[in-house]
Amino acid sequence: MTRNVIIAGVGGQGILTIASIIDMAAMHAGLKVKQAEVHGMSQRGGEVQSHLRISDKEIYSDLIPLGQADLILAVEPMEALRYVPYLSENGAIVTCSEPFVNIPNYPDTQDIYSELKKAAKDVILVDASAIARQLGNPKSYNIVMLGAAAKYTGIDNADYEWSIKELFGKKGQEIVDLNIKAFYNK
Repeated sequence: MTRNVIIAGVGGQGILTIASIIDMAAMHAGLKVKQAEVHGMSQRGGEVQSHLRISDKEIYSDLIPLGQADLILAVEPMEALRYVPYLSENGAIVTCSEPFVNIPNYPDTQDIYSELKKAAKDVILVDASAIARQLGNPKSYNIVMLGAAAKYTGIDNADYEWSIKELFGKKGQEIVDLNIKAFYNK
């Protein structure tokens, strides 16, 4: 089993938290993981992205080559579009449908969706902010996104639950429960 995952968004959207949860879940499942990330501009609302390579075999590089990503998990639709060249022929895109408009010439959202649908056979748009608010935990929209994309990672949900408990356990059982609820979107 090998999966190449690109996680993308802008600073403050929880991209590195998603990456940590996937990393921990994969290792808990006995898989090998390599990760590379860029988050230098995150304090200014800039791009944040992480390359995750997950496998049951040795992994020699932490960067995903062009055309080799099995999944683009984006917490911002234009950031999903940025990484389309990395997507494999059978790759999937799971992106938040709500844009984070941080530039004056942000493209029309429908145009972005149209381009994403041209790039992949499997494109899932998730209104993660609305779902997180309905669940009573607006900050958990990144975990809602992870839950929507989990089926593409090859990692069992039980390993994700373990990882969420490990990562959020120090914040108390209520926070753990809210994030597990967000992961399952219910």
